[in-house]
Amino acid sequence: MTKVFTKPDKPRLFFKHMMREMFKLGFTSIPIVAIISLFIGAVIALQMALNFDSPLLPKIYIGLATREVLLLEFSSTVIALILAGKVGSNIASEIGSMRITEQIDAMEIMGLNSANYLILPKVVALVIFNPFLTALSSILGIIGGGLLVDITQVIRIVDYINGIQFVFNEFYVFYGIIKMAVFSIIITTIPAFYGYYASGGSLGVGQSSTRSIVASSVFILVFDLILTQLLLQ
Repeated sequence: MTKVFTKPDKPRLFFKHMMREMFKLGFTSIPIVAIISLFIGAVIALQMALNFDSPLLPKIYIGLATREVLLLEFSSTVIALILAGKVGSNIASEIGSMRITEQIDAMEIMGLNSANYLILPKVVALVIFNPFLTALSSILGIIGGGLLVDITQVIRIVDYINGIQFVFNEFYVFYGIIKMAVFSIIITTIPAFYGYYASGGSLGVGQSSTRSIVASSVFILVFDLILTQLLLQ
């Protein structure tokens, strides 16, 4: 990490690589995030409607509960776990392949800081872009819940919308964004570490990719607990 987080030798080249990684790792993740968020938002709304089926509970609580679940946990933590599999495996296999084909060794022979050159653009790109995915996931999840309510008529769509707007805490939006920014560092640095020190040919690259996904997922859950304690206490 000391080698990674140093000033780039060529800022213009760094910016070019960062924009490329932002598109490759971030922008291409939009479809899977969008599809999962729409369906999970619908599932959450349906489950809340079934569990809040009581005359003593106002129907607006269904929209409220759906919003809180999406903002507090799903759109940051669950999306981060999904990205740990998609993006993390990509990073670990890419850097691991460069290691076993001795491309990284060639960079170091030329006096280039290979860790900084290969990893820092990925870290910065995802720290900038992934919070956007969190916001997009929250919006699409709420829309998915609204579509489910409108189609099935489990409650009135007006009650669902009123619940979405009821007692809204703006900090929850920033809470999810902050968590995703921290998770983005985990999603990039841990797979990059495993890929950077991969060995044993193509089999070793596959093993490093698998280990990076497991380690990233564990660290995401640990930091989810820590950040929740720090930010919401």
